[in-house]
Amino acid sequence: MNLQIEKTALVLIDLQNGIIGRNSAPHSPEEIIERSRQLAQSFTEKGGFIVLVRVSFLDDKDSLNPTTDAPASAATAFPDGWDVLVPELAEIKGTYTMTKRQWSAFHGTDLDLQLRRRGIDTIVLGGVSTGIGVDTTARDAFQLGYDQVFVEDIMGASDKTMHDYVCQTIFPRMGRIRSTAEVISSL
Repeated sequence: MNLQIEKTALVLIDLQNGIIGRNSAPHSPEEIIERSRQLAQSFTEKGGFIVLVRVSFLDDKDSLNPTTDAPASAATAFPDGWDVLVPELAEIKGTYTMTKRQWSAFHGTDLDLQLRRRGIDTIVLGGVSTGIGVDTTARDAFQLGYDQVFVEDIMGASDKTMHDYVCQTIFPRMGRIRSTAEVISSL
């Protein structure tokens, strides 16, 4: 695999204080953050575009609240600072930071616009949760025609079963699965 840095963006989903620790199987939060930092550093050194996506809500009315069989955490249950990006990534210069209010980083945001303005046709994707924020972003990217590379070792889910299912069953139908080291060597 060979990635053209000028046509490739690194998109990292929900690597923020209140999310990363809750969704980290099979990789620990520390592993996900460190590998994400290494990958972002490689993108920065090569002049690549990096998007840091966080989820946040203005208030209860701003968050998702459909009737479901498995209720989601209420936005009001999050402590102050839950929506702040982890410092290891927030400190990286030249990143594009965006806030989403839904599971997908494309829904209701300018992500597609920012990528297309830069001539980007390939997304390197990671973050948490594998089966929620990363998966729904990947599905939207697929439907928008982006090539995708899923960095399995910078993703985590609430449990290993969910992570493995998405990485082994869903993602191979939408792109390529690679490790951090493989992506770095292909830049």
